[in-house]
Amino acid sequence: MASLSNYAVRMARLSSRIFGDVVRPTDSKSMKVVQLFKEQPIAQRKEVYDWYPQHKIYYSMTQRLRFMGLFRDEHEDFKEEMRRLRKLRGKGKPLKGEGKRATKRK
Repeated sequence: MASLSNYAVRMARLSSRIFGDVVRPTDSKSMKVVQLFKEQPIAQRKEVYDWYPQHKIYYSMTQRLRFMGLFRDEHEDFKEEMRRLRKLRGKGKPLKGEGKRATKRK
């Protein structure tokens, strides 16, 4: 069997470079590495970055529905009630100019 001409070898290398194949013949161990690098990185795969639900979107949707009265969030209701009771007892933040330093000077 006659070996390929210099031109044919160079064209084969060029075509393998263009189409993303291995330029020179390699063994199976090296081909395994080539296959690993051909694959998309794990962090960029859709099944990885879409694993958890879109919490920000769900939270904003439930807040809007809650404001309209179509969704009942008992924990948010409890927190609002606690804030309201604290305000009634006078436990809120002081207004600007009414803090500890300002009352100390007078």
